[in-house]
Amino acid sequence: MRRAALLLALAALSAATTARADEPDAGAADAGTARANEPDAGADSTVATCVEHVPAGATRPKMVEELAARGFSGYAAKLELSITHGKGETVLPEGFRFQSSSDAARGLEKARFTIPDASGGVAPTIEVVPGEGGKSVTTLTIAVVPLPEKAGRNVMTLPPLPIAIGRASNEFITLCTKRHTITVEDPIANELDPKVKPNPPARPQREDWPLARNLAIGIPLGIALAVFGFWLWRLYQRRPRIEPEAPKIAPWILALRALEELRRSDLLETGRTGEYFDRVSDCIRKYLGGRYGFETTEQGYNGLETTTAEMLELLRRVRPPIMELARIKNFLDDCDLVKFARLEPTRELCVEALERGELIVQKTIPVMTPARPPADAPRPPTMEASP
Repeated sequence: MRRAALLLALAALSAATTARADEPDAGAADAGTARANEPDAGADSTVATCVEHVPAGATRPKMVEELAARGFSGYAAKLELSITHGKGETVLPEGFRFQSSSDAARGLEKARFTIPDASGGVAPTIEVVPGEGGKSVTTLTIAVVPLPEKAGRNVMTLPPLPIAIGRASNEFITLCTKRHTITVEDPIANELDPKVKPNPPARPQREDWPLARNLAIGIPLGIALAVFGFWLWRLYQRRPRIEPEAPKIAPWILALRALEELRRSDLLETGRTGEYFDRVSDCIRKYLGGRYGFETTEQGYNGLETTTAEMLELLRRVRPPIMELARIKNFLDDCDLVKFARLEPTRELCVEALERGELIVQKTIPVMTPARPPADAPRPPTMEASP
């Protein structure tokens, strides 16, 4: 009797536990709660594929799910999710992807489902539409491929998938889809006499080769830069070049150098006194033209081509007046007397003419005067001697 009562109590406790496990989680929508979708009692998997999480202070978005009731083995079936969320929340298109070593991936694989690669033509799509009350409705379509273990008709259960939603506060909401049952048929179930189909045509496989890619970009770019640089260099070489002007030497320095070279020459030793005398006269005339600025004028005057009368007239116009004008006049007159009278000057006359020319040059060199400070300039302080 006692043994029968114990068995009845154990049966009642087991029934109560099963009833509580089948009830929905009433606190899943509350802030700061987490819910794990356990596999169905009849499912093969015992691995949880999704853990739902709603941060504190957040409201669980409303999610409407739809999956076709029938599908074909090896063909993608589209799971369409319509999520109504706040304006500052964003459904992440990468949220449902997970690593192959995660519990979600192992549970999905054990349920005989897979998510195809996005580059295979069945990439997930996402569309956001503004809703009412400042909310937005995001439609997310995910392709899942059933891979039943046995041929023929199979009733399969798609385990929950994680959907991530980003918030403006950098927090994330994780929603879990419901379990969906789909009847999977063979692709050839409706064919009376199915034939073996050939393999699909080969598809080109491209392998990323960074070195070849960089060379393909860098070589044409380098050639273009080299051609452009050569063109710039040629343009630079053909530019008009302005030769720097040689610094001008003062005319009195040139005159004294010429007279000194004439003194050291061998014209007097060889008896060419006429040439010696003419060179002294030309040197002084050239100096006067350069010193007083009529070496090249609009009238064509210069020191060597002007006559004595023309040169004296030009020298009288110089301001301030030339103090050595009388000495210059006597020198030029004596040079004209020797030149036009066709006299052969003596050695002494040549030496005297050279000395007179040097004296004219030395007497007419401009005197450098220091600049005077203005009258209202402040005077430097003076040091008073201590007693």
